[in-house]
Amino acid sequence: MVLSDLDRDLLARCLSGTPGAWDSFVDRYLPLISHVVNTTSKARMGGLPDEIRDDLVAEIMLGLVDQDYAVLRRFRGQSSLGTYLVVVSRRIAVRKLAKMRRVSKVTSELDANGTLVTTRVDAAHTARSSTASISPESWHVENVEEVQHLLASMPSEEATAIRMFHLENRSYSDIGIHFGIPENSVGPLLSRARDRMRELRS
Repeated sequence: MVLSDLDRDLLARCLSGTPGAWDSFVDRYLPLISHVVNTTSKARMGGLPDEIRDDLVAEIMLGLVDQDYAVLRRFRGQSSLGTYLVVVSRRIAVRKLAKMRRVSKVTSELDANGTLVTTRVDAAHTARSSTASISPESWHVENVEEVQHLLASMPSEEATAIRMFHLENRSYSDIGIHFGIPENSVGPLLSRARDRMRELRS
């Protein structure tokens, strides 16, 4: 579908700074962008609290006006404006949700005995707690780097199993499918991998 005359005029008025143009744009496309955020967040995180979802929609809208409407200026009219906005909105939403998931996924650390310990961090709480003295995300990255250093010295299968379960929060079923082994064989595989990690750390 090509760019409609209505959208061509709306886009031109926004880019030229015509008073009221952005309000018209918001009225026309906010429902579409909200729908993209809803469907994307449900698919990737099972949904979001209303306030977090609204913040994400607002970030996308701000992204459209940032740097003098740079995103809209890149639109070449080779599709409908709605299609372009769906692609852009989904891309921004996926990036933001991935960041939230990295915080909410299992963070990993080795205790004094070399045992891999996992702790869950609540993404919605983290998103609302920007003034926290220690960033859960930074903490997560530091732990990941420590674990990744050990994984580099481990056999490929064991390293992959640890990475999938502890760093990617994958299920036993996912890991079993990946390796082509029964689900009840995943636990022993992870146990062997943890034992080897303790040996490497000692």
